[in-house]
Amino acid sequence: MNFKQNRTIVIAEAGVNHNGDINIAKKLINIASKSGADYVKFQTFDVDHLILKKTKIASYQKKNIKSNISQYSMLKKYQLSENSHKELIKFSKKKKIKFLSTAFDLKSLNFLNKLNLDYIKVPSGEITNLPFLKKISKLNKKILLSTGMATINEIKQALKALGNKKKKITILHCTSDYPANLKDLNLNFIKVLKRFGYKVGYSDHSSSIITPSIAVSLGCKVVEKHFTLSKKLKGPDHKASLEPQELKTMINLIRDTERILGSKSKIITKGELKTKLLVRKSLVAKVNIKKGDILSIKNITSKRPGTGVSPFKIKKYLGKISRKNFRKDEFIN
Repeated sequence: MNFKQNRTIVIAEAGVNHNGDINIAKKLINIASKSGADYVKFQTFDVDHLILKKTKIASYQKKNIKSNISQYSMLKKYQLSENSHKELIKFSKKKKIKFLSTAFDLKSLNFLNKLNLDYIKVPSGEITNLPFLKKISKLNKKILLSTGMATINEIKQALKALGNKKKKITILHCTSDYPANLKDLNLNFIKVLKRFGYKVGYSDHSSSIITPSIAVSLGCKVVEKHFTLSKKLKGPDHKASLEPQELKTMINLIRDTERILGSKSKIITKGELKTKLLVRKSLVAKVNIKKGDILSIKNITSKRPGTGVSPFKIKKYLGKISRKNFRKDEFIN
């Protein structure tokens, strides 16, 4: 069976787990490629356009980096230059994996647009940024809209701002905790998002390798997941990310899920065709039947194999006169 049409797009989210080191970024690209991901994704921002200098870091970031510095100071270390982006795109092509990045400000969005990437990603934090969304709506690009922290009304407003482009937009269900607790993932909301009439995906911030497969079983066509070289590295997102072998296992589980889900058509496999004749039954003589006897449930029964007349057709025989002799267990025909 060909599953290419139902294949889930898997995005390995490197984010800022390169720690500002382009060599680590390249290692992450290599891992994403070997894991079987379709895309490797980073984050693009200019801190001077993104954040006020005294903005506090989130509680999970404080816990992960064991510091109380400002967001500005923290993110400044993870800012990739424009030349670094181009170098990483070139390296991604070499490793035969597609490159993506998420823009967090208009300057970065304009830069990424010039790179001609396959998707523009709207991060959860920008879902209420109207000027940002309006700019994206004019780019004629495929869009990934992440919905962490957003109400249903905010999701609808964002879709409207993006032009309600049903053929262009994929809505990503998301829980914006790092890592997100399993009890907070609420994957059943994916069913609600599907009613909007858009493609649906899942941006997973849990530590589980199984949740993306569950999301795929619920109809998600895109899955993204953070990964890292090691959870022990210092940085805001490492602890909420998968290590290389976990990423590979997660993607294998997604591919297995696609095979398990199959298609909406009822398919009888080659193995079933072989088994069918052995386990189904045929009409046979229950006792010896003489020519001229009346056929009835007293002298007809059904037994394996199914190479004779199907018991579904028994009504055609009941009450009829036997035209020949049948020995016990002989096929009725």
